[in-house]
Amino acid sequence: MNTQLTIDERNAVLISMANLVEKEKDNILKANKIDLDNYSGEDLAMEDRLKVDDSKIEGMVHSLKHLASQEDPVGVERFSFKHENGMQVYNRTASFGTVMIIYESRPDVTVEAAGIAFKSGNKILLKGGKESLNSNLEIVKLWHRALEDNNVTTDWVEYLQFDRKRTQEFLAHPDQRVDLVVPRGGERLIKFVKENSSAQVIVSGRGNNFVYVHENADTDIALDVILNGKTGKISACNAVDKVLIDANLPNKEEFLKQLQQTLSENNVEIIADGSLESIKGSRPVKSEDEWYEEFLDYKALIGEVESATEAIEKINKYSGGHSASIISKDDKTAQHFMENVDNAAVYHNASTRFTDGGQLGLGGELAISTDKLHQRGPIGLQHLVTNKWYIHGNGQTR
Repeated sequence: MNTQLTIDERNAVLISMANLVEKEKDNILKANKIDLDNYSGEDLAMEDRLKVDDSKIEGMVHSLKHLASQEDPVGVERFSFKHENGMQVYNRTASFGTVMIIYESRPDVTVEAAGIAFKSGNKILLKGGKESLNSNLEIVKLWHRALEDNNVTTDWVEYLQFDRKRTQEFLAHPDQRVDLVVPRGGERLIKFVKENSSAQVIVSGRGNNFVYVHENADTDIALDVILNGKTGKISACNAVDKVLIDANLPNKEEFLKQLQQTLSENNVEIIADGSLESIKGSRPVKSEDEWYEEFLDYKALIGEVESATEAIEKINKYSGGHSASIISKDDKTAQHFMENVDNAAVYHNASTRFTDGGQLGLGGELAISTDKLHQRGPIGLQHLVTNKWYIHGNGQTR
């Protein structure tokens, strides 16, 4: 399986897969129901990620068709140079080779992330969690049918049905070439992969995202952004966990009252820090660890800062390096905040929920990287490639 597939071959497989997911929707939903019935339900966020419904199926189909419509990310010229000795030098994008995706509970990853990896000319090794096994095996069966229908070997998509010990052994000493490993899940999973992998790892890290309500904020916008970020999808890594209120906000007490009421109406537990402990119905922070924690639950920690500078310092100390938003009518302060907050995505008067490959114009994502190499934020089709130098000569020696 060393030969690269043409772009037409890759697109044909993606279209076939989209049609099969649509056609076999009922079988995917049946397999997913078995997984849901087997799941203990102890983790609200994981259960949300595990569930497949009509909307998620539509998302899978749309993702595959959109991928098929996009330009080939492989072989794109990034640089060219004519050497003084007459050699012609090019730098072009190239596939990684084999990409391993290790993920928890999300059957849609088996479609969307695999689709992005495949379109980029990579072989995919999928290692899903045991909680979504039936859903994943049903979807991989469709991948194999899509490949076979286009006379392409099923080796391009492989599901690794390994337990933790076998996964650990495979990461350290793979029995086939692995060029890149992408873990998608909680901090325990990411730590496990980083400690054991002999291949390069791109970390799709924790969220723990912040909203800073500046003293010159439009408080209506602030309420909308906080509510959307907190309750839109609690299992998402782009959800909001922390809210910083500027001590100099003119109508601070009124705003806090509105915020408390809005969050309480949406069943969000409020954890209040320091001077804000008087917020009705809130509980105090148990320890500093809560500032670092990604909640993935209906709870929000609200704290107070004296300035934008203090907000920036707090975010850079505690956040997961994912997303942060400033609510302010002051463009200069907002620009300063955005330039100095060390996150993959920074927002001005908008929700952190937009940190997503589809929403940011990439058509989907393999993962959202909180690393700084080789791509930060959503990893889309055009980022799942490395590069390669092509040098043409006629006998030049150095």
